Amino acid sequence: MSFLALDAQKSLFILQRNQLQFEQTLVMNTAKRISDEMTAWADTQEEADPDWEADDDPYYIGLQQSQEYLESKQDTLDSQIQLLDNEISSVKTLVNNNIKNTCGLNLIGG
Repeated sequence: MSFLALDAQKSLFILQRNQLQFEQTLVMNTAKRISDEMTAWADTQEEADPDWEADDDPYYIGLQQSQEYLESKQDTLDSQIQLLDNEISSVKTLVNNNIKNTCGLNLIGG
């Protein structure tokens, strides 16, 4: 019956992975919005001043730093999701093996 506990653990891992995937979607959407905002800001500034430099603009730099942070967060989430996928796969294998062993023992003892 230990496979029931393992199956519950697998369900918990799946729930955690789903939460991370939801967070990942939020991060990706925010990064896309910031990227669009950077493009719009640069276009506006270049129209107003052809000599405008993004490297000298504090607002643009702030957007750039936010985007870099979100890219780092995305990498972290990717790693965490991959680890959970590996755990889910391992626990699934353990559950299947436990079920097979239990059924085998029942056939032998029956």
